[in-house]
Amino acid sequence: MSTLHKFLPDPKSAAIVGCPFSGGQAKIGVDHGPIHLVKAGLEQQLKDLGWQVQFDGHHQFEEIIEESDPPIGNMKNPRSVSRVCESVAGVVSGHARRGQLPVVLGGDHSLAMGTVGGTLEVYPNACVIWIDAHADINTPKTSDSGNIHGMPLAFLLGIAGNVPEFAWIKPVLRANRLVYIGLRDVDSAEKRILKENGIKAFSMHEVDRHGIGKVVELALDAVNPNRDLPIHLSFDVDALDPSVAPSTGTPVRGGLTFREGHYICEAIHETGLLVAFDLMEVNPRLADAESVRQTVAVGCSLVRAALGETLL
Repeated sequence: MSTLHKFLPDPKSAAIVGCPFSGGQAKIGVDHGPIHLVKAGLEQQLKDLGWQVQFDGHHQFEEIIEESDPPIGNMKNPRSVSRVCESVAGVVSGHARRGQLPVVLGGDHSLAMGTVGGTLEVYPNACVIWIDAHADINTPKTSDSGNIHGMPLAFLLGIAGNVPEFAWIKPVLRANRLVYIGLRDVDSAEKRILKENGIKAFSMHEVDRHGIGKVVELALDAVNPNRDLPIHLSFDVDALDPSVAPSTGTPVRGGLTFREGHYICEAIHETGLLVAFDLMEVNPRLADAESVRQTVAVGCSLVRAALGETLL
């Protein structure tokens, strides 16, 4: 039985948004992630699931990435990240307005400033389910690395402080509309930010204790209790254990299994509330060829699960 999509018109339509961008972190290669995912046949795989699919080629950011982009405070590549995310926000909101489900392929997770910002422009009451080993909620002041892929949620929540280069980002996300699954590498400052803002988070400890089925229910109860709000699902492949998805920039042992990751996507699909999906941080330059193939295959499989592929 196919799931009825409560916010998408029939026939169901998805737009693949390839974002080959790596400026939010320091390791080379994550900009190649979307190219590998599309080459692996993702467009046809989604068509085979009954979706109309628009893919107009990967976005080219060359003309908006700053040649000279010195740090602001300790923020690295701030102007490039800001301009790219603003561009992505416009693309995502455009697809959402046309009734399409944007499937954004990263690239690093700083892009979520654009993807979530774009979704919330069209669906202002949407909730965000963030699947990640990391909380990505450091502010420019609390970040040790200065890598902006660890800060997108601080900007979206309006707690990042005043950074004129990012003035376009409105504090569109409310703390009670954000929930995490899979955390296991959280800075002490981030733990404090989560507590101070009352943000619900389910670490791997809760996954171990309750099982993934119960955790997904609890996460939905926290941000979407009546199951009537649109859902933006943002999935960083490092949420998965490195044995499952080795080819990523900041792997942390003890992550979600292959099945746990897929169950999250399947369960969100079953709600019929999904309006946007991000798959971030696949990095084909950081592992051997077999690990890359495995990670790309898992990435495509997660997208298919979120868009309706079932085991039976």
